Amino acid sequence: MYFTLIVVLAAWAWRLIDSPQPRCQPRALFGAAWSLKMETVGLGLFYEDLPVGRRFKTIGRTITDTDITNFVNTTGMVEVLFTDMEFLKKESDIRGRVAPGALVYTFAEGLLVQATMQHTGYAFLGMSLDIEGPAFAGDTIHVECEVIEARLSNSRPGRGLVRTRNRVMKQDGKCAITYTPLRMIKCRE
Repeated sequence: MYFTLIVVLAAWAWRLIDSPQPRCQPRALFGAAWSLKMETVGLGLFYEDLPVGRRFKTIGRTITDTDITNFVNTTGMVEVLFTDMEFLKKESDIRGRVAPGALVYTFAEGLLVQATMQHTGYAFLGMSLDIEGPAFAGDTIHVECEVIEARLSNSRPGRGLVRTRNRVMKQDGKCAITYTPLRMIKCRE
């Protein structure tokens, strides 16, 4: 019985492969079920998903030597701290390939955007930022985020204003940056 089933499935599959028609015909294969609305995954959080006190963290991202080189060259931050390893060895208080704070902040924002703001983050309205310690090539960072303010917009219906405290943490448990952005976020309804 199983052999017959395998032969029938193989013949059916061969017809699909050898057919002059397009090979992928999902409506023909799955019928009405294919007509249902397809869910989009990876969408951001809505205002209602961000009450004061909510906490979450992102996945990690390792900073590489290439990341530092590309960032420094793209932005023009060609100061000796980022470009001269001999200076770092002999004169600087910092030892190792240090990453610009702006790179670390940018990577943190990238981790948050891909996880929380797709289709729902409408505006970045301002922030305060404190560098708490250096990050180096080889450090893996993630962002720990806590909602510290959330209110509906008075001027924009269907929008909320959300401020978070974001701590960019390294794999050793030390904080590299703390910043508190205020963002305009889409409401669910």
